[in-house]
Parts: sequence; structure tokens; C-alpha cells
Amino acid sequence: MAVAGLLLPLLAAVFAPDVVSATGACAQKGIIDEHTVWNEGMSANLNIKFPSAVTSWQVKMTFDHALSDFETWEAIASTTDNVLYTLDNAPFDGNQPAGAELSIAFNAYFSSKAEVTSVTLNGVEQCGGGGTTLPPPTGPTQPQPTGGPTEGPTKPPPPLPYDYQEVLEKSLLFYEAQRSGPLPPDNRIPWRGDSAMNDRGENGEDLTGGYYDAGDHVKFGFPMAASMTVMAWGAIDFASGYAGAGQSNYVKQAVKWGTDFFIKAHVGDTDFYGQCGNGDADHAFWGRAEDMNMDRPGYKITAGGPGSDLAGETAAALAAAAVLFKDSDPGYSDTCIQHAKQLFEFADGHRGKYQDSIWDASNFYGSSGYGDELAWAAAWIYRATNDQTYLDKAKGFFQEFSDLNGRPSEFSWDSKHAGVQLLMYQLTGDSSYGSMVTQFCDWVKNEAPRSPKGMVYLNMWGSLRHVGNVAFICLGAAKNGLNSDAYNDFAIQQLNYILGDGGRSYVVGFGNNPPVRAHHAGASCPDAPAPCGWDQLHTSEPNPHVLYGALVGGPDQYDAYEDNRDDYIKNEVACDYNAGFQSAIAGVLSLY
Repeated sequence: MAVAGLLLPLLAAVFAPDVVSATGACAQKGIIDEHTVWNEGMSANLNIKFPSAVTSWQVKMTFDHALSDFETWEAIASTTDNVLYTLDNAPFDGNQPAGAELSIAFNAYFSSKAEVTSVTLNGVEQCGGGGTTLPPPTGPTQPQPTGGPTEGPTKPPPPLPYDYQEVLEKSLLFYEAQRSGPLPPDNRIPWRGDSAMNDRGENGEDLTGGYYDAGDHVKFGFPMAASMTVMAWGAIDFASGYAGAGQSNYVKQAVKWGTDFFIKAHVGDTDFYGQCGNGDADHAFWGRAEDMNMDRPGYKITAGGPGSDLAGETAAALAAAAVLFKDSDPGYSDTCIQHAKQLFEFADGHRGKYQDSIWDASNFYGSSGYGDELAWAAAWIYRATNDQTYLDKAKGFFQEFSDLNGRPSEFSWDSKHAGVQLLMYQLTGDSSYGSMVTQFCDWVKNEAPRSPKGMVYLNMWGSLRHVGNVAFICLGAAKNGLNSDAYNDFAIQQLNYILGDGGRSYVVGFGNNPPVRAHHAGASCPDAPAPCGWDQLHTSEPNPHVLYGALVGGPDQYDAYEDNRDDYIKNEVACDYNAGFQSAIAGVLSLY
């Protein structure tokens, strides 16, 4: 039967040359849009339209031969033979009003180019024959929120003047340069080696691994977790951007390096290590991470000394990772969600700011509150599990913490308000959340302070970190149908400023006149055994090692910038600086 099934389309092609094949019909009708193809895979969009309202839907997509892997984060995919893939609606996109158009991004991996030969929507072929119709709705229709999530811009994006794929690749190299602990055999940073191998908890728990925060060597758990959440979110929603640049595996490795550490640091249901290394002691040392010999204490939160912000953010990071790894490593995904749920219960059940328990953090990464992290964590766990309990929790936090409903002034390691507003809109389609998102993006686009050359200026500390973060949020808003063209144009304009439109590149190792004196101890040191100390901080010589992909703090409100290692406001680098920026770069790439 299998052979006969293959012969029929071949015979049809031979004896009816004027009939378009199923694959050709899919392309001609715009059902399948293959926007990036490489030797071992492709990134594409599956575009479907609903003539009548439905509360759930199912797509079946058939390829001409077996795939090696298939990924999508906008539907629940299953297969028994790697040829026919069934896509059931995700929790957040089952309800579709009449006339709605939905674009589902997917990656298909293969050893030889695979073609889509058939697409059915609720049992009706979409590619072949004449007009397409849908059967009656699969269940009782429900009223749709005005302006619910839809996909994509309405006009083609402008040509990119910079190599965004190169930026994406180099940003991931920066994260590899920030790794702590034993490095893997495939380490791509030749001047880095094993470091902080004696990081331990109060009872000798192994706390090696994770990321150094910035140009120093403290492992601050709160901004590290925020960085991993944002990086995972970008890898999920803008997967095609990573795939087209050949960086899908690298971004997963980068997220996992962080979440592996969080799992290791979660030593009990209500015991979590949120910092390794004392900030003052660390900042009294300028040298290689591999040469550190100072005491590096571990600081933790407990039921008696809680940290709802830290535990909530870490739960969000682990839940986002669970979504990211759901298809490629389901066992690891399950582990992540188990820890995420436990940390969320800890965060919600034992309320408090983490710096009241981890006193050293208050000098460096003090938290303004924890309501946003509680809602953020609950929403991410809902996205990972489809457990209504967590969505109800998230909605409840919007009632409990009224500031969640207001217009934020930033999206950052401390303030998740804009992020959770966007995520809730994405999950529910509720226009009240959508209005919050547009209020934020309209403000940063039209009213927020600007430099003379057009940079949105929100804060002197890491000015470009904020540029990348708002670009990411507004690209996410555009992806979900909110003012798509305007927000995409705004994000691209801001990212182009970073990459060269501001007069120079602010990404180390990329573009025109990039920074060569980033405030980063390891990069400033010559190769061992040459000594490294405070002289290397203060020298005007370029860093001996290129810290590829690092985004420096950036210029002031007048576009003034000096490539000076001593200026840690404008020239330091940090994991959270790159997270939103990198995710925004992937977001722009996903448009092409």
C-alpha cells in the first residue's frame, strides 16, 4: 500500500503536467512559506485561515519523506512516523474568530530537502483542488477579545544594513566567555579555562557552574535567572531567527548552562542558593577567573529568610526552559518544570524580598518588589504545563499587585511588568493585557526620551541594555499582531543604532570601530603565565582578548561615548545586557 500511495502522485505528474503538485499548490496559495533553507533543515511558516469561528483546531502536515526532527512552539506537535505531523492548537491559540489568520512558525530538519505534500485543517485539505471550506466549529464558539493575538507584519521588513546573523553568533560566544566552573570539551573560547571549582554551599553543596555576572566574577542569581528567561523566550518565539543563523543548538546550550546551575542550586524545597561570591571581595580583585583564590561564599534563601523575587524569577527561567526543551529533550524539560513548580510554591508561600535574606545582593542587584516575578513565574508555568491553576494564579496577581496593570518605564532584570503583560496577552488574547502592551510600546516609541541620534534613553546604567530590552518586547508585541509594522520598524531602528547607525558599533568584535576596552577583567588579561592585575584595568591598551559579542553599557543621553575600560557605566558588559538584545536580534531575523 505504501508503494501504491507513492506511485499515484508520480503518475499524476507524468500524465497531467498542467496540474500543480500538492507542494506547489501549498506554496502558490501561501499555505507554506519556506523563508530560510539550509543543508540540514529549513525554517518556514504554516499559514492558515479560519472562514468560521472555532474553539479548537488540528492541522495535519505531510512531508515527502521522514524528517530527523521537527520543532514548533505555537502548536502541540506529534508524529508516529516522522512523515505525518499532527499539530493541535496550543492553549493560547485554540479560539479563532471567523476570518482569523494564523501563522505557525516551524523548523524541519532533514538529511535531504523535504517538501510539504499536504496540509489539512480540521480534516479539510488546504493545498489541493479548488476553494477550501471548513466543517462546522468543533465546539461551542466563544466571544473573541478585540484585537486578540494574530501573526505577523502587513508589509515586508526593510533590508538590513548589518549582518544580524553574525551578531547573533557572536552574542552567544559572549555567554560562553562568561561560563563558570568546569568547561566542556567543545569550549570555543581559547583564553578561558576551568574556574571557581571550589564554589560550595554552607553544607558543602556543589555550586560550580552558571555564569559570571559581568566584568567581575560574582554569580548573582537574580539577574542570571532573568537573563535565562529572556534568552529562552527569544529562542522559543523567534526560533526561526536562530535556525536561519545556524544557532539553534548554541542557544539551547546557553540556556541549559544557566538552568543546570539553578537545578544544582535548588538544594531543598525551600532552600535555594542565589549568589556565589562576595561582591566587595570579588571587586577587590582584578584578574583571571582561573586565578581566583579568595573565599567565595554561597548565599541562599530559605523559608525563614525568603526571596519571592529570586525564587519566582528562577521558576520562570526553568519553566521557559521546559518549553524550549519540550521536543528536543523531554526528560530535561520535565526536570525543569518540576523545579519550577517547587520554586514557585516557595516564592508564593514564603513572601519577601531576597536582598533582605541575601544581604550582599542589596549593594548590587536590589529588587524593587516581587509581584511581577510571581505573575511572571505563574504565567510561564502555565505556558509550559497548560495547567489552568497557574493561569488563574497569574490573573490573581494582577489583582493583588495593582502596579502590574500600569505602564512600565522599562523591562529589565528587576522589572518584569512589560514582559508579563505581553506574555499574558499571548496566552489569553485578552485585550486588557494587549492594551497594557501597546501603552508601553507606544510610549517608548513616541514619548520616551531620545538622544540626538535617535537612541531611546531610559537609564544611564546600561543605556543600550534598555534599548535591546524594549526592542525585544515590541517585536513580541508585533509578532502577536499589535501595531506590527510600526513596532517592527521601531525595533529595527533601535538595533541598527547599536550596530552602527549611532556612529559606531557597540558590540565587541563586530562592525565599524567596535569597543576594544570593555570593562571585563578576563578579557583585559594577557595569556597566562603573564601577570594580570590592576595595571591591566587602567592601561589604555586594547584588551588582549576580543570579548566577541559583548554589548557594552553604551552612550549617554547625548550619544557621547568613550571606549575607556575605567568607565564601568558606559563600558562594562553583563549577561543581562545581552539577553534582550540577542533575543531582539533573533526577532528581527525571524522576519526575513
